[in-house]
Amino acid sequence: MPQQLAIIVLVDVANALEDKTLEGNAYLFDNMKLQGSEPQGTGDLVTAIHGSYWQDGSQATEQVLNWLPYSLGSIPPTVPRGYEADRARETDRQALRDLESLVLKPAGQGDDTAAQLSQIQQTLGTRTRTTRRTRGPASQKVLDVTGNVVAPDSTAGHSYPAPVITDVYGEAVDKKIMYPAEYGSPDMVTDGWYWSATVDSTRPGTYAYTMAIQLHRLVQQGSDWTWEPVDLTCDSALKITSEPKRNAFTKAGVGMLPIPPAAF
Repeated sequence: MPQQLAIIVLVDVANALEDKTLEGNAYLFDNMKLQGSEPQGTGDLVTAIHGSYWQDGSQATEQVLNWLPYSLGSIPPTVPRGYEADRARETDRQALRDLESLVLKPAGQGDDTAAQLSQIQQTLGTRTRTTRRTRGPASQKVLDVTGNVVAPDSTAGHSYPAPVITDVYGEAVDKKIMYPAEYGSPDMVTDGWYWSATVDSTRPGTYAYTMAIQLHRLVQQGSDWTWEPVDLTCDSALKITSEPKRNAFTKAGVGMLPIPPAAF
C-alpha cells in the first residue's frame, strides 16, 4: 500500500502580498522529519522519500504526496465549513432588527437617526463581489481573524482566503519522478480539492519542483470590494533514497518468519 506523505504549505499572506514574493513568507512542513526531511518550517524544505524494491529490482512501495496550503493569521481552517456564511447571515439579521427598531421609533424621540443608520452600516460590514476579471472567492462578507465582520471604513486587519495551489511543475515532474494532479475530496477542510502526486521511488536523487500558488488581495473598485488574485511561486524538493525490502522482524529478506521447532 502506498505511504501517504503530507506537506503543509503555510503562507504569511499579508507579507507575501506586500513583498510580492513567497520567499521568506512561506513555511513548509511534512511528516517525514524523523526520516530525514529538512529544514522543517522554512521555505527550503527537502522532503525525504524512502523507497524500497524487491529482490528482482522492481518497485516494492510507491509514495504519495499530498499538499495542503493554509494561511497564517487568518480564520483557522478547523472552524465549521459554513462559519463565514453563518456570521454573514447573523449580521444581516441584526441589521434588520436594528432597522426595524429605527422605523418603529416614535417621531421626535431623539435626532440621532444618522448615527443609527451609520451603526447599521457598520453591522452589515463589507461584502465582496466576484467578477470575471478577479475570479476570486465567492461573494461573501469580509471577516477579521476573530470572526467579526469588517466595516467598510475600518482600518482593522482582515482574514485572507486560504492560498490555492494551481499547479505543480519543475524538474521532478519533467523527469517523471512524480505525477501530480488535483483531486476532488469529501474533506471539507481543503474545500473539496487538493493536490496530490505519486512518486517513483526507484530513482534515488534530489529533484526540485515548483508550486504555483494563488493568493488574494482585497481591493476596492469604485464602490465594490473584490478579491484580486495574485499568482506567486514557491520552490521545494524531494530527496529519494531506495533500499531492498526487508522483513521488519528479522531485518533480512522478505520471507517466512523463523519459527523454532519447539513451537509446533
